[in-house]
Amino acid sequence: QVQLVESGGGLVQPGGSLRLSCAVSGSIFGISIMGWYRQAPGKEREFVAAVTSGGVTNYADSVKGRFTISRDNARNTVYLQMNSLRPEDTAVYSCRLRQQALRYDLWGQGTQVTVSS
Repeated sequence: QVQLVESGGGLVQPGGSLRLSCAVSGSIFGISIMGWYRQAPGKEREFVAAVTSGGVTNYADSVKGRFTISRDNARNTVYLQMNSLRPEDTAVYSCRLRQQALRYDLWGQGTQVTVSS
C-alpha cells in the first residue's frame, strides 16, 4: 500500500524559510509525478509545484523564484524548499503522487504552514 507522509510545517515569520518533506512508501515513487498543493482557509486547493520522474519542474506563478521542489529517488522523498515566505503563503500544504499508467493518484494528509509575525 502506497502512503504519503508530509512533515516540516510550522510557524515562521514573514521573510523566513521552511522545508517541507513528503516521504512515500512503496516502490512506485521513482516513476511518479510528485506535486505540492496548498489550501488556505476559505479558499480552493491550488497547485504549488510539481516534479516529474525525470526531474522536470513546474511552479505556480505565485511561488516562482521563492520555492524549489526537488526529489530524492533513493529516499522516496520529495521536498519543497520555501524561501521569502509571505503571510499569503499560509495554508495546509499537501503532497500528491500521480502515476497515470498504474492509475495512482494519492494525497498525503497535509501539513500546516503559518506565516505570521
